[in-house]
Amino acid sequence: MVRGGSDECFVTVVVVIARLHLYLVDLTAAVVIGVLVGYAMVEHQDKSWWLVVPGTLLVALPVTVRRIWPVTALVVSTAATAAVVVGQVLPTEALGAPVGAVCFALYTVAVDRSRRWSLAALAFAVVAIAGVSGGEPENVFVVLTAMSAVWIIGYTTRMRRSYLERERAQQGEQALSDERLRIARELHDVVAHNLSLIAVQAGNAAHVRSPEHAYEALQVISETSRAALTEMRGLLGVLRADADLAPSPGLDGLADLADRASLAGVRVALQVRGDTEVPEGIGLSAYRIVQEALTNVVKHAAPASCTVSVDVTPEAVRVDVADDGPGVRELGVGHGLIGMRERVAVYGGTFSAGPGPDGGFRVVAELPTR
Repeated sequence: MVRGGSDECFVTVVVVIARLHLYLVDLTAAVVIGVLVGYAMVEHQDKSWWLVVPGTLLVALPVTVRRIWPVTALVVSTAATAAVVVGQVLPTEALGAPVGAVCFALYTVAVDRSRRWSLAALAFAVVAIAGVSGGEPENVFVVLTAMSAVWIIGYTTRMRRSYLERERAQQGEQALSDERLRIARELHDVVAHNLSLIAVQAGNAAHVRSPEHAYEALQVISETSRAALTEMRGLLGVLRADADLAPSPGLDGLADLADRASLAGVRVALQVRGDTEVPEGIGLSAYRIVQEALTNVVKHAAPASCTVSVDVTPEAVRVDVADDGPGVRELGVGHGLIGMRERVAVYGGTFSAGPGPDGGFRVVAELPTR
């Protein structure tokens, strides 16, 4: 609890520091506007300080808090400007500086508030300032044009920020969807491979007459189950924020896959040529492709012989899995071949699966690394 509170305080401090320069800009603008307003009040008129100082502060000071209370800042600055002009504390020809304060606040309202609120604020400011500007058409036109331009800039900024926020939200949702799809694909590969091995061994244990062979089959089932549970626990652990992430399987894990397939009655000859240090995503995809191909051999061709060749070059990783079992497979059923094809498509590679030239079945995938 203490650590969480400390983290929140730290984030708050960082946000305040990041926005500090914005408040310094507002403070500088308020000082400049205050100096100009105060100077205009005393330049041609002999006004007392108890009128000049409060009038100046009420006009300029709201600029410093416009990011916190934009509507309040606009109302105070506009009302104070109208009051000092009507009270003849500020001459009408010196409206430029206080109108600047009103525009600062109006821009913030247009950015932070809804269109209805910001349009109401624009109408309020235009009526108030135009009403004390002398009533000349040219003065009203200048006030209306200037404040409308400020409102348009502010509202456009609001629309742009809203668009960027929606875009970030959509990107976050897409990333979440992609991650869920990845986890689903990984789960399919893990479950299909290990359950196929378990099913084959369970079938062997049910039909053999020798207790020794049955014990060996049960031992394989036990080891495969533990391996599947370990891999699934690590995979599902990514869904927990406090999980210790284990490295994803890669080309170094192919030997273990071959051993487990051999226990299910598929004789696997594994050849890995080249440097196995490849990008993590490429290595994981190659591992899952070999895993799914061996799963298909176990389900459809066991007992059989299978050759797994993995060639790693600077340009690509090529996976070739061929068996000597029946060459006819139901290519359109299930998610295995579809999942392999999708993994290859992610990297813009090539994939083929079908009967081999000498019988059996062959899966070939090439994953570009560049």
